[in-house]
Amino acid sequence: MPFGYVSPEQIMKDRADYARKGIARGRAVLVMSYADGILFVAENPSTALHKISEIYDRIAFAAVGKYNEFENLRVAGVRMCDLRGYSYDRRDVTGRALANTYAQILGTIFSSGGEKPFEVEITVAEIGETAQEDQLYRLTYDGSVADEHGVVVMGGSADTIGAALREGHRDDIPFDEGLRLAVRALGAADTETTRTISAEQLEVAVLDRTRPRRTFRRFTDAQVAPLLQSS
Repeated sequence: MPFGYVSPEQIMKDRADYARKGIARGRAVLVMSYADGILFVAENPSTALHKISEIYDRIAFAAVGKYNEFENLRVAGVRMCDLRGYSYDRRDVTGRALANTYAQILGTIFSSGGEKPFEVEITVAEIGETAQEDQLYRLTYDGSVADEHGVVVMGGSADTIGAALREGHRDDIPFDEGLRLAVRALGAADTETTRTISAEQLEVAVLDRTRPRRTFRRFTDAQVAPLLQSS
């Protein structure tokens, strides 16, 4: 065996460990269904660097990890959806197609020996006409895709936050109640007592089924603060 030989299995394991450690350092993002659509909540004090973004009419994107890497994926997704909608029809743009495109990109980068793997984890959400038609796709650094239902949590302390969130979640939960549940779950991460997270530390958005074609809506700190104080 040549000197310095490393097995392909070990190389892939090392690349996976590298990506997972980078993702785990990021502050959590959660995506959950609520009565009128899909809610996105991230612990993110920055007002300029968004973890949650609109992609197309009924499709949104949430991510954790290295900002420059998932921002490149977001831009690529917007371009792909715009091109497909222009070339065919806006109804032909789907979250499933976008998730498949991201899976190919992430899988190719992860298996390539010429560049480091992306330190990102993303969720593609598409809102349907009814709650049963909503779609949540979770993609990891190696291009794996999971079709999720109800709740997705990414980033640091995902298991702890996910357990706290699922305990109180239901598909018909009202928006304000769901937001408070999400913030409590974020505050419960890796601490003996729940942290209090203010509106200024949050990024909140929804895909709202009751809105016309463009269903994405982002909330300001001034809009979020009174909702957190409501009982």
